[in-house]
Amino acid sequence: MATKTKLHPRNQHAEGYDFVRLVAQTPELEAFTVSNPAGQSTIDFQDVRAVRMLNRALLKTHYDIDFWDIPSGYLCPPIPGRVDYIHHLADLLADSNNQDIPRGRHIKALDIGTGASLIYPLTGQSEYGWNFTGVDIDLTALKSAKQICKFNALKITLRRQTDPENIFRGVIEPNDVFHVSMCNPPFHSSMEQANKGTQRKWANLGKGHSKKLNFGGQNAELWCPGGEIKFIARMVEQSMEFADQCLWFTSLVSKKDNLQPLNRILRKAKVADFKVIEMAQGQKTSRFIAWTYMNRNQRPMFFN
Repeated sequence: MATKTKLHPRNQHAEGYDFVRLVAQTPELEAFTVSNPAGQSTIDFQDVRAVRMLNRALLKTHYDIDFWDIPSGYLCPPIPGRVDYIHHLADLLADSNNQDIPRGRHIKALDIGTGASLIYPLTGQSEYGWNFTGVDIDLTALKSAKQICKFNALKITLRRQTDPENIFRGVIEPNDVFHVSMCNPPFHSSMEQANKGTQRKWANLGKGHSKKLNFGGQNAELWCPGGEIKFIARMVEQSMEFADQCLWFTSLVSKKDNLQPLNRILRKAKVADFKVIEMAQGQKTSRFIAWTYMNRNQRPMFFN
């Protein structure tokens, strides 16, 4: 598999950030802009307030979101990489729809762990007009998501997962049918591991030791017992119960080493098809897995 270094061709951020345009739309961003050694405008990505303001400007300029904010300490997602997931999902659905990218509110997407930022529904609705249902276990995150919807007059369904052991149970209702589900699972197995990951990231960036998580994150967003493998394994197990209610189940996978055990888990679940889709942002390669219980002949029926 070739290593990708570029964002998806439809990604509006493929050529980087246009700070002149961003500041014109969100003048408050100017106070956080700095020059890099090449003399280009950027921000200090170690500054939580700067990252949040950049996101606000990006969402306003590119996705018509007039109001966006998140509570202190909650995950502030890097938008270009998050939107790439959406674009690759559109390609995945097109593959089941005679290579036609599906657009409009009849396309239903389920976002597991939608978070306080509501980033996938906001960008996915803007880019493709899909009808999103966002699920979270955290009441504060859901309150934030509701506020974003209210201020921007958006129709996004929000549901609370009350049982931490459940992923699909309790939130997929008997009459629901989804074209795709998506998830950015907690990938650490403990808070200690999450903190070590942060320190390693800053060391790789040459920033030395920093206790700051510049993109923030609550416990449920960053870690769960057993880490990513256990969470996705539970997702696969529960997906069997809803095999005919969702065309494609998907999840980001942060560690490449986790693909092999997940492959075994999916084979045991007797899925009809399983894909690994690679994405990239600069030198960083990420990926998501996708599985379906529908054979090729059944898939187009979801779009009729």
